[in-house]
Amino acid sequence: MKFKKQTLLVFAGMALASFNAFAQTSLWPEVKTVTRPWTRWWWMGNAVDEKNIAALLETYKQAGIGGVEIAPIYGAKGFEKRYLQYLSPEWMQQLNVTVQKAGSLGMGVDLTTGTGWPFGGPQITPEFAASKIIVQQYKAEGGKTFAEKIVVKDPKASYTKFQSLTGYSDKGETILLTDKVDQDGTLKWIPKSGKWDLYATFSGRTRQMVKRAAPGGEGFTLNHFSRPALNAYLSRFDQAFAGKSPGVRSFYNDSYEVYNADWSDDFYNEFQRRRGYDLRLYIRDLVSKDSTSKLIARLKSDYRETMGEMLMDNFTKPWTDWAHKYNSVSKNQAHGSPGNLLDLYAAVDIPECETFGSSYFPIPGLRRDSADIRNVDPDPVMLKFASSAGHVAGHNLISSETFTWLTEHFKTSLSQCKPEVEQVFLSGVNHVFYHGTTYSPEDIKWPGWLFYASVNMVPANSFWSHVPGLNSYITRVQSVLQTGKSDNEILIYWPVFDVWNNPKGMDMPLKVHDIDHWLHPTPFYKNVTGLQKAGYSLDFISDNLLKRSTVAGGSISTSLNSAPYKVLIVPKAEIVPVETLEKILQLANNGATVIMQDIPQDVPGLSNLDANRKRLRELLGKFNFSEAGQGVKEMKTGTGVILLSADIQKALETKGIKGEQLTSSGLKFLRRQAGNEKYYYLVNHTEKAIDQVIPLNVSASSVVILDPQTGKAGKAKSSIKDGTTQVRVQLQSGEAWILKTSPSDQGVLDWLYLDNPAAPIAINGTWNLKFTNGGPALPSEKKLKTLVSWTELQDSAAISYSGTADYSITFNMPKGEAKEYELDLGKVAESAHVWVNGQDAGIIWGIPFKARIGQYLKPGKKNTIRIEVANLMANRIRDMDKKGIQWRNYNEINFVNINYLSFNAANWKPQTSGLIGPVTITPFR
Repeated sequence: MKFKKQTLLVFAGMALASFNAFAQTSLWPEVKTVTRPWTRWWWMGNAVDEKNIAALLETYKQAGIGGVEIAPIYGAKGFEKRYLQYLSPEWMQQLNVTVQKAGSLGMGVDLTTGTGWPFGGPQITPEFAASKIIVQQYKAEGGKTFAEKIVVKDPKASYTKFQSLTGYSDKGETILLTDKVDQDGTLKWIPKSGKWDLYATFSGRTRQMVKRAAPGGEGFTLNHFSRPALNAYLSRFDQAFAGKSPGVRSFYNDSYEVYNADWSDDFYNEFQRRRGYDLRLYIRDLVSKDSTSKLIARLKSDYRETMGEMLMDNFTKPWTDWAHKYNSVSKNQAHGSPGNLLDLYAAVDIPECETFGSSYFPIPGLRRDSADIRNVDPDPVMLKFASSAGHVAGHNLISSETFTWLTEHFKTSLSQCKPEVEQVFLSGVNHVFYHGTTYSPEDIKWPGWLFYASVNMVPANSFWSHVPGLNSYITRVQSVLQTGKSDNEILIYWPVFDVWNNPKGMDMPLKVHDIDHWLHPTPFYKNVTGLQKAGYSLDFISDNLLKRSTVAGGSISTSLNSAPYKVLIVPKAEIVPVETLEKILQLANNGATVIMQDIPQDVPGLSNLDANRKRLRELLGKFNFSEAGQGVKEMKTGTGVILLSADIQKALETKGIKGEQLTSSGLKFLRRQAGNEKYYYLVNHTEKAIDQVIPLNVSASSVVILDPQTGKAGKAKSSIKDGTTQVRVQLQSGEAWILKTSPSDQGVLDWLYLDNPAAPIAINGTWNLKFTNGGPALPSEKKLKTLVSWTELQDSAAISYSGTADYSITFNMPKGEAKEYELDLGKVAESAHVWVNGQDAGIIWGIPFKARIGQYLKPGKKNTIRIEVANLMANRIRDMDKKGIQWRNYNEINFVNINYLSFNAANWKPQTSGLIGPVTITPFR
């Protein structure tokens, strides 16, 4: 049984219309296309057509989705005749249809510049494919002819280029022998004496193919360090576009997942030009397994710095310029790249981070199954690399690939999505992309086509009629977080050279899954988390981004469009470039406040090492500190100051820079500045309700509460004390508020705080249960005196059912005087939509499952409540797998579970489903 599309559209339309009506008031910022959540749109096999594109876009729009990000991938087996070849005229026609239809609906379209990931395809010949260094060792002796050929021995290495031969003698001599090697590999050189180790290097190919490629997108992965390779890659798009813009908002690049690509044909020349010395003379050290050598650590630091610069200059920047040529912008996930993540994120128009896996939140009732936990939890500090780069570079939009492998397939609830996306927002993201939505034609049986690593934000999902609740919440929050500018007072320097100065490994891609190695153990990370806990707002800055910074009025400006910062913090760093230290001194001389946790000990790399060390000593000689008390030392220079303290927070206090004390309550926050108004986004991820007066670091005559869960608003109880604004907040565990502060009255009625609760009124009696929309079959209607899971109804149809069901009951509401009544649904598996006396009381889709319903109730009379509950897809999928029904049959990876093993739900336990309760109504007097 398919879900009834018309029913879904009605419910979704009602929720969206309700939100739009509220959003038009002056209290909330304007709702735009980009303030709604977008979704990655998997085009499986490119088996798309005009009719289904139009119908699906309309369905997405009605649910509150603002745009799609087209990502072509492998297809479903048996539908090969529907496949379109990527970038063919037929494919381009469907892209044009999508852009035009989306435009008519007020939606946006982004396009991945490729299929699957990473970039690559048939236009990437071996010459332009991802490259690796191949090093072969030989032995030579004085007076003896060397008979062996200097050629690649690996028979699988089909495309290689000989690059150099370096000889190392037992007497410490090092010579280059490259010009002594003929084209056939013959070495025309005989050492006069001694024993020699010869190191031959070749530029080889990784032979990595595009993962999850769509038809017409198969081929080698691109060499991201080669500008000619990028030009060859993009030429195919130029030909398909025929010089005309395809009308997409942005071109997109997924996370850097290019494996073992540690070289490029021109790497030696690039290294010489950028670092100033010949890497060929150090090839033995570069490939050494010595994990303790300081020289090797320095060499590899130079190597990694060069690789990052080549990635920036030969891929990131020219790809962004290419996007601009087509009146579009670039959107890039830099994580996983072998380079400075902050620089790479900042170089594009929309930096994008990624959440992978699930986080722990102590919210009562929030489910987190042990089987869903990945090796590394999503870390907000990792997410802040993208948002920091965006803020520092002055980009307004910071996006996130959201909910990748949040849970096992078919077990994700909307309530689990809420704190995860809130953590993304708190990290500075303001443009959410779901991961994701699979294009599935109307004639495909339930569950339709699905992607293997997705939350399955698709119309076939049993919670789809409640998705407008989540989408409206995200839209309200993003409308605020895209307003004005980020309001962070601290810049904190990221010492990337401490990370790069490591003798182990080669290219060192900075991956999400490896943060336990390159991020968590560092003083930088400990300072960031400690400062945030103390209520400070901060952004990270790199050496290169710091070079562009200026000072005005004592504040540090990093770009024309960025907000100013009050202070620069330099955490303990062993290695700092002299240029960076010179810039720090210059900023302080010009009036900035700089806090250093320690004095750097050295400079990075081998390049110009002696001169750089000499200059470092000269610079450090200018640091003359005097005691300032509390373990803080001070050096005044020019019109600014440099503080030296192991305790960064004490140093901040000496300069009167205070964190938001509201964090002592357990609340998390994010702040935005819009003109003379500030927005505080507050989230309660603690296990307890918070009802107290909190201080805000602003003097505001008026504070308005904006409830992003419901769209309601009201004037908060507030007062000004010692330059701070004292505001009463009342947040249940799992709830969020937005506080809008203003120096003038905002003209709104008082917020109704829920005080003086009376005893909860239990809604007892006989509940009528009717299954409404789902499958595989509709269970029979039930009358329940006790609310239980559908799986306990002694009905096999109910055990395997996924979909929606209506609970209705009529009851006598006692008389009484109350300012408000709160409905508490108790336990809900997994989301609900409530009507009270025939009036829509809203979608209740997250914890706590509560809603204010006073305006709909009739005290002293009979009242009727109808509650539509949706469960998850899991029970129906379980039933299909138990019966051996084929529903997954895809090319390439087919369909895997969260551990990337073959998926089978036959042995799952049935998921608790339905309204469990108890259902109560609490009067507040």
